[in-house]
Amino acid sequence: MSREEYQVPTGSGSSIGVGGSSSAPAARDYASEGGGTMHYICGDCSSRVPLEKGTGIRCQKCGARVLYKERTKRMVQFEAR
Repeated sequence: MSREEYQVPTGSGSSIGVGGSSSAPAARDYASEGGGTMHYICGDCSSRVPLEKGTGIRCQKCGARVLYKERTKRMVQFEAR
């Protein structure tokens, strides 16, 4: 996706400046997905695994214990000097 095609998400109510960081969008996404459920990708079978806070780290399909966080859908841009 090129920079010209990127559309700024609307409806968040807060604005983040260029080069700034805020934990509010990540916290909002975490809370909006069913009260503490995060989704991970299994390292062995590549299935999407929902995990709640405090549960054991294990894939329900293959039993593997290697899970990766899903990549964010937001555009991440850093300012280099």
